[in-house]
Order: sequence, then structure tokens, then C-alpha cells
Amino acid sequence: MADQRAAKVLTAAFLTKELDPGRYHDGGNLGLFLRVEQNGNRFWIQRVTIKGKRRELGLGSYPLVKLADARAKATENKRTAMLGGDPLEEKRKTRETITFAKAMDLYLAKKDAEFGNDKHRKQWRATLDRYAVPVIGKLRVNEIETSHILKVLEPIWTEKTVTATRLRQRIEAVLAWSTVSGQRTGDNPARWGGHLAELLPKPSKVADKGNHPALALADLPRWWEALAQRDGMAARALQFIAMTLARSGETRGMTWGEVDLDAALWTVPAERMKMGREHRVPLTKEAVALLEALPRMLGCDVVFFAPRGGPLSDMSISAVMRRMQEAEEAEKRVGYLDPRSKRPSVPHGLRSTFRGWAAETGFDRDMSEMALAHNVGSAVERAYQRSDMLDRRRAMLESWGRELSGDKSATVVAFKTA
Repeated sequence: MADQRAAKVLTAAFLTKELDPGRYHDGGNLGLFLRVEQNGNRFWIQRVTIKGKRRELGLGSYPLVKLADARAKATENKRTAMLGGDPLEEKRKTRETITFAKAMDLYLAKKDAEFGNDKHRKQWRATLDRYAVPVIGKLRVNEIETSHILKVLEPIWTEKTVTATRLRQRIEAVLAWSTVSGQRTGDNPARWGGHLAELLPKPSKVADKGNHPALALADLPRWWEALAQRDGMAARALQFIAMTLARSGETRGMTWGEVDLDAALWTVPAERMKMGREHRVPLTKEAVALLEALPRMLGCDVVFFAPRGGPLSDMSISAVMRRMQEAEEAEKRVGYLDPRSKRPSVPHGLRSTFRGWAAETGFDRDMSEMALAHNVGSAVERAYQRSDMLDRRRAMLESWGRELSGDKSATVVAFKTA
């Protein structure tokens, strides 16, 4: 272990070097030294006598606290101790416990490098911002109790069980960080085992175990025709989703910079893909025609934009399909139900409809999975798989387009111009 004695005074240049684990004293009589841990983290420590007892005070981490700042803090602590005061007690009195919202920001900043992609990072924050912050965001972390956690979770526990489960885990993580950073003490009110597990139903008992309700193949043509009669950007986005089998989030975040209309190709960057890999989507003639007919908003690069700019909300696309079902029911018709669950179909279910159709019509399984941007084969197999079957997938989507329209011979898919 390195132990630089008081004869050497630390310099800013010295601190930028790679240092072995140990203590590096600053010299003088302040008792200041830098502690370097095995993992490379660095902390300022001061040894000072307080009311006859030798104590160690933490002054913060380097480089967040610079050398000059550490010396200034050490000097103030030394002066306080010499006058009979207690720097530790003063620190306790002046430290103000942070709010949950602030703790969340600090925790996410620390964990930033652990997120696999920007989409995951945004999802993590979005869940907390939407459900937790309005309820406990302004509360100080040492004030948060079990009743507060229940107030956040109970409204969505049975309706959005997967989201609620992730939300609880994320609140627990933020509060755990708050505890180890000295902002709160005691048990974590968001923990599951032996605590919330006794107050809330088990997620496995209340979560919907079924897949996303899919559209029956027999209903595709009339559903497609009804969709073409609907106005609005969300309806056009749903048409595009049906033609390309893209996920809702990928479509809503689509920008014109990702699209090459001349090459009839949409390239979704890795950071916007669930699997974290770039995905090329071949565009049929009908998909290109739909995009060319879309209006564009000045200063907004988003393809399917919201009325005030920016991407559409996820609910706006789901609402189109919901209203189509409501229109059917208003006419005393069954509507567009999943053949198995008998639940109204949803946008994501279109991917299942396509997968069933591809299997029935004999299209290659791997090619169908690629069209859905799913992983194909093992990690080793994917490493050697250089082709994404773009041209073959284009032909498959053209055939799928004919299935949508109900015309098994024609290549034109009708849609309403935006």
C-alpha cells in the first residue's frame, strides 16, 4: 500500500496521475490526505483532534472536490476544532436531506454507464417521472414511508402489473442508494420480500399472462379498409406499422434522416432498437407512397409528428385501434377480436398476425424473425450471419401487403392520403 508521508505536498498535477491504492498525505498540519481505494476511487480524508479525541472526517471525493477545495474545508475544520467546536456536529446540522426527485437524478447519473442503450435509460426515468415523482418527488428521502410507496403503486398494480413491478424495483434502487449515501436510515419501504409482498397481490397472480391480442387473418382486409378511411397522423402511423411490422416506439421515433425514399429503405439506428442493433426495413411501393404523401412540419424531423411537434404518443396509435373496435361494437358487430383470447386486438398484436401468416404461407422462419427484428439463432450463429435477407424480406412484405388488402394477385395496397 502506498503511503506518502507529510514531507511531500500534493500538487494538482500529481493528482492527475495513476496512483496505487493507499494514502497520500498533503503535508502541513491540517491532517489532510487522499485515500485511493483498490477500485481506483479517491476520497479526501482529514485527521483532526476534536475535544481530545482523534477523528477522521470525510471531505468528499476527488476530482469532484479539488485539492484547493479540500484544503479550504480542512482549514475550516481545524479552526472549528481549535475553538472547541465539533466540525462533525456542524456538518450534521447543516446537511439537508435531498428530495426523492433529486436522489433519482443523482442515482441515474451514477448508473448511467450501466444502461445498455439510450432507450433503456429513458424508459427507466420515464417510469419514475410518470408515476413516482408526482406522488413522492418533493418528499425528502428520509420522510418516505410504506404508505407513500403504496400510494404510488396501488393505482396501477393490477391494471399495469409489469410496469408497476418495474416501478417498485426502481424506487427501491433509488432509496437504497439514498441509504448508502447517508441520506436516510432504516429499512427500505419499497422492498418486496417480507414487506410489500404482505400488502400487495403477487404480480404472477394479477398480471395478464396472455400475449398481445392479435388480429385474425380473416379480419385483415376489412380492418385495413376501415383503417384507410380514418384521418389523422396516428392512423397513418398505424398503417405504416401494419405494412412494415415495426414496433410502435420505433415508428413513433422515426425521423426523415433515417429514410432513403429512393432506395425504399428505412434504417433504424441501434440506440432505438429493442435488441440494441441497427435494423434495416425494406419499404414496399405502398409504404413509400404513404411516406411521400405525409405532410411535414417545419423544424421537425419526426416523420409521424404530434400536432404540437415531436413524436406521437404511444396511446395515440393504440387509440386508433380502440376507436375502430368501438365503431364496430356501435354497429352491433363483433369487431376485431383475437381468435383465442377473444380480446380486442392491439397494434403490437399485428406482429403476431404476421408471424402466423408467414408460417402458414411457408416463408422462411429466420427471415420472418428478421422482419420482426428478433434475434435469430445463437450468439455464435448471429456472429457469422452476415446477411439480413433484405431483398427477400422486401418480397415477403410485398406479399404481406397483398394479404392486408385482400388482393392475393395485385400489388397495390390502398390507403387514404394524409
